[in-house]
Amino acid sequence: MRPPAGAAKLRLVTDCTATLALATPDETTALGRRLAPQLRPGDTLLLDGPIGAGKSHFARAVIDARLRAMGRREDIPSPTYTLVQTYEAGDVTLIHADLYRLAGPDDAAELGLEDAWDAAICLIEWPDRLGSDAPAGALHLRLSLRPDGGRDAQLTGPADRWRAVLSDLTTAGAVDA
Repeated sequence: MRPPAGAAKLRLVTDCTATLALATPDETTALGRRLAPQLRPGDTLLLDGPIGAGKSHFARAVIDARLRAMGRREDIPSPTYTLVQTYEAGDVTLIHADLYRLAGPDDAAELGLEDAWDAAICLIEWPDRLGSDAPAGALHLRLSLRPDGGRDAQLTGPADRWRAVLSDLTTAGAVDA
């Protein structure tokens, strides 16, 4: 049965997921470096995991890769105390936010991050502080610690944006250091 003329079309959004084993911090760095050139303005990465799982390490690798592509090197401090660090990499702004010290969505809203969702590449640590305000098209990276000292990285995002990116990461040796 066809919907009536002029009826709104329902668009189903499906997520895709990739899971990678990261044996060393160097493999976490390599993952960030492989992902960095595939990011474009309007992309948000929600970095989740316990303290010490490698969220800041991963974010630094992404930022460093984008800056090096522009022929630049600079110190990339954790935004734990500043909450937000901003970097200009050519025609794109990179925003690295650490929301750990925030109480919740109201505090996060005061940072003005929603103004950057469409124009910048945003790397957000502790995204649970955003509540339902997190951008719908974001790539969620969950880092978890393994007993052997390695990490597992699970990446999940809307298939229409992230399927090809995740496929590339899992089939092209994303963690080759």
